Amino acid sequence: MKRIGLVLVAGGSGKRMGNKLAKQFIQVNNKPILQHSIDLFYSWNKDIQVVLVLPEDQISYWKSIINPSEINYSICNGGDERFHSVKKGLEALSEVDYVMIHDGVRPLVSHEVLDRCLHSLESNKGVIPVISPTETVRILDGSTSLHLDRNKIRMVQTPQCFHYPEIINAYKSPYKETFTDDASVFENAGNSVSLVEGNDENIKITTPADLKWASIYLN
Repeated sequence: MKRIGLVLVAGGSGKRMGNKLAKQFIQVNNKPILQHSIDLFYSWNKDIQVVLVLPEDQISYWKSIINPSEINYSICNGGDERFHSVKKGLEALSEVDYVMIHDGVRPLVSHEVLDRCLHSLESNKGVIPVISPTETVRILDGSTSLHLDRNKIRMVQTPQCFHYPEIINAYKSPYKETFTDDASVFENAGNSVSLVEGNDENIKITTPADLKWASIYLN
């Protein structure tokens, strides 16, 4: 049986939420968003090894709002960019074969998507869940814009999943601004990723509208 690790990255603020409290700590149905995400993965696999990555100045606050008996995972300091936070989280894992890297404010990924990712890792070293856009898409080109065929476009979600040796090696690369997600770091090291179908509910909670949507599903 493959040993699975999870790097849960939670470095957001409440700026776009219009809230002084960092968005991962906002309560939804009497539980912080971040705790919903943690619980989701444990409900999927009780043996998963979890590393939670938080900004250093938020760790004590997190511990103060969570029952200590529920902290059965590692917590490590984040870095200046998401790239550095993920790297620290990967380095904090021990003896895992596969690793899932997930946004802490995505508490609605389905078990079915996690199963698809895990199954795909049996034959691929990198896997990411995606969904098709439902609206027309355009790309900016100077002062004009161009229509794009949305049938050829996919919206990327997390968890982004990898064979551990390959992703930890990919994160040895120097940071680049073009590293917008873990798959871009993985591909920069000469690897390729496979796509699996995600789920529409798996939004990244960023705005008040997202929060209302999530509260309906988490209820």
